[in-house]
Amino acid sequence: MRRADIACALVLLFLGGLVLWESLKLKIGWGLNGPEAGFFPFWLATGLVVCSAVIAIKAFLDRSSFARWPFVQKGAWVPVIKVALPAFVMVALTEAIGLYPAALIYLAVYMRWIGRHRWITTFLVSVLLPVVSYFIFDKWFLIPMPKGYWTWISGLY
Repeated sequence: MRRADIACALVLLFLGGLVLWESLKLKIGWGLNGPEAGFFPFWLATGLVVCSAVIAIKAFLDRSSFARWPFVQKGAWVPVIKVALPAFVMVALTEAIGLYPAALIYLAVYMRWIGRHRWITTFLVSVLLPVVSYFIFDKWFLIPMPKGYWTWISGLY
């Protein structure tokens, strides 16, 4: 467990430092129209770097027996895979069919398979959330979200 904590903390520390470096290329202050482009990435990365450093220091200093436990207990990969698999499929589907249909499928599968919610709840959430998101982002804020190859070819949007 100790080695996994140290390795994970160092990877996150590196990634946080990279985001900090890149956000400094953008302005991180407050402009006339509000926060500049690098403001939020800078402060999120700062939090990540601080937390990762604390975790790394704690892991380096921890010599207890707890630190010798395995990173993942026997049989613990099954719930991790059950959570990660739908997320990976959604990312692939987003590229193919667009964000909103992929989100609908993801929510429906996740709510029914992992959450074991009733069909009516699964249907309402998995349909209404992408539809509301579509109107908020694409129509109201005019922020285009990924449409995917299938919707681009078929001209649905």
